[in-house]
Amino acid sequence: MPYSIVVDHVSFAWPDGTAVLDRLDAAFPAGRTGLIGVNGSGKSTLLRIIAGELAPRSGSVSVSGVVGYLPQNVPLGARRTVSDLLEISRTRAALHAIERGDVADEHFTAVGDDWDVEERALAELDRLGLGHLGLDRTVGTLSGGETIMVALAAQLLKRPDVLLLDEPTNNLDLDARHRLHAAVAAWQGVLLLVSHDRALLELVDQIAELRDGAVRMYGGNLGAYEEQVAAEQEAAERSVRTAEGEVRRQQRELIEARTRIDRGLRTGRKAFENKKVPKIVANTLKGKAQVTAGKQRTLHLEKLAEARERLTEAEQAVRDDAGIRIQLPGTEVPAGRTVLTLPLEPPRRADAGSRRADAGLRRADVEPDVEPEAGSSVAVLEALVVRGPERIALLGPNGSGKTTLLKRILAHGAHVPVRYLPQRLDLLDDRLSVVDNVRALAPSASVNDVRAGLARFLFRGERVNQAVGTLSGGERFRATLAALLSAEPPPQLLLLDEPTNNLDLASVRQLAQALSAYRGALIVASHDLPFLDTLGITRWLRQDREEGLTES
Repeated sequence: MPYSIVVDHVSFAWPDGTAVLDRLDAAFPAGRTGLIGVNGSGKSTLLRIIAGELAPRSGSVSVSGVVGYLPQNVPLGARRTVSDLLEISRTRAALHAIERGDVADEHFTAVGDDWDVEERALAELDRLGLGHLGLDRTVGTLSGGETIMVALAAQLLKRPDVLLLDEPTNNLDLDARHRLHAAVAAWQGVLLLVSHDRALLELVDQIAELRDGAVRMYGGNLGAYEEQVAAEQEAAERSVRTAEGEVRRQQRELIEARTRIDRGLRTGRKAFENKKVPKIVANTLKGKAQVTAGKQRTLHLEKLAEARERLTEAEQAVRDDAGIRIQLPGTEVPAGRTVLTLPLEPPRRADAGSRRADAGLRRADVEPDVEPEAGSSVAVLEALVVRGPERIALLGPNGSGKTTLLKRILAHGAHVPVRYLPQRLDLLDDRLSVVDNVRALAPSASVNDVRAGLARFLFRGERVNQAVGTLSGGERFRATLAALLSAEPPPQLLLLDEPTNNLDLASVRQLAQALSAYRGALIVASHDLPFLDTLGITRWLRQDREEGLTES
């Protein structure tokens, strides 16, 4: 099979010495490959090395053709324009200069063969649902999802041979996700993507799992991968049970052998004491018995050691994706207690016809495969009132104001302690360690208490002393969540803005586990419907540019 990306003995470590990859070998074939693995395994680092953004400490990477790369965090800058993000501003400036009659050679050099760059750019934006954006619109006016999609359009405009995508569905609303899924499904070149989006991973041709410092390829999409892993785990668990049985059998045989040997030695000693055999014969028999006993003990000990070694090997084949296990009694809110009362601005348009249309769209968001019920309607809220430990999902398209609403809640204040988890996870100090960041929010807690709490968030040993700036996206999320939930006083209203961004599949499950222990009120802005379904949502709200905040 021809390989389009070859990684040969690549090693990489951060400047502080934290090792990420160690002599990694991998080969990615043509087609669409989903790269998965637990957070911190090095997926994003590997993509950056393939893209040429990072240089490996040793080893090499070879790629067939031009590479396009969409990182997790797109470089912003409020004054930059859509044209800048598309990387066509220089070509457009040269085109406009030529149109004004300036025929300087440098303008023709800048344009090259790209005379239709503006038309192609607008067509690509339109294909991705961004036809309403002008090329001169500033980045500061775009939502996070719109920024991601413009950055994707920039890569598609380059017509690369190899396209690298790192968590491309972060911040995307449902419509944008569907458009991105369609773009991936139609992609004809080589594609390597890191994602936790299950629907997106169902579109790939093969899964590459980065685990324990090695890449293993699985044919087929995510569903096929999970079936293969499940079969492997079942076989591995059977091997563990078999190996455990063998260890117990060898232990019994060793005990039985020792019992027989001791019985024989006692019998010989009694025969000598009763003068049934001469002393010289007794000594000879005793020596032979001791030699035989020693050989038998050695043989049984060797068999037991071999059985234990096979058990260790079998246990190592069983995956142990640790889960978060915490108790948060201090976050509990009594049922019926008013947690938040936030007056809302009147919507710009809320006529009956638009409400009916929005009702159908709202239900389609929550249950895509279910037709809206006859006569279903939505209520436009004049105030957001939260009572008791409600769990509220906040939906809406990119740019509709979900993040703005969460920030308004935070600025307005609640009747209980409130904490906010932003999309960009910028609450922690990159220069400080994980443990010091948590202590900053819980100053009265002892170091031992903080370390014990962090262990429940899977930060153990020296990991708690690692600088936050060196953590992967998922690790940073866990550290931020640990800091928020450990804060003093404990938060009884938690605001989460797209919390599953940058999380691998195991971390999404771990987040759900952590939130299952949370006893306060919860407002989650998210487009990840499978994740929301795990949280036991009690109310579904929708934020719309024109309708305002509605509930159905």
